[in-house]
Amino acid sequence: MARDNSPIVKQSRREGVALAPKAHKVMAKKSGIPGEHSGMRVRGGSLYLTQLREKQKVRRMYGLLEKQFAKVMKEAQKAEGLTGEKLLEFLERRADNVVFRAGFALTRRQARQLLSHGHFLLNGRRVDVPSIRLNPGDKLEVRPKSQKTEYFKNLNNIVGAANVVPVSWLKADAKNMKIEITGTPKREEADAGINEQLIVEYYSR
Repeated sequence: MARDNSPIVKQSRREGVALAPKAHKVMAKKSGIPGEHSGMRVRGGSLYLTQLREKQKVRRMYGLLEKQFAKVMKEAQKAEGLTGEKLLEFLERRADNVVFRAGFALTRRQARQLLSHGHFLLNGRRVDVPSIRLNPGDKLEVRPKSQKTEYFKNLNNIVGAANVVPVSWLKADAKNMKIEITGTPKREEADAGINEQLIVEYYSR
């Protein structure tokens, strides 16, 4: 399975947003883009550059490769409703994002790893595809065998460290290691600072 294994802190500095807890500390000390020109001031670029950077930021926030992101965007363009909002809805409904939103992982990258290693059941069946899109009524739960691992034995502590911001469309039960999708993600519940219209304009060129 293809994945982006480039350093998460480097990605965070490039996009100007912390993509993992450890990136907060580094970015507090180092500002600007990584590399030999990191000390140079980045001047305002063209509209195209602004659109590109927004697309790259959101793509990396959710951990998608370029082709994966473009595919989701095509689906959003065909769906009924505002394209930008549908894009964010589809990204939020990914299984790895759901595990992250529930607080069962500290980052989306960690959530992807947990899913790809087959630690979860989706509606009673083992799932190892982080990109699978969940629907209202779907239930994710940690496999009985995985519940015995050190990671999931400490799940309550992990959820506490994750500082979970509750969302209206899922119900997380850390004690029983279950997550239920109860509705559809709302635009205002997506990460703050996203300008989805710039992404729509980028793909409309």
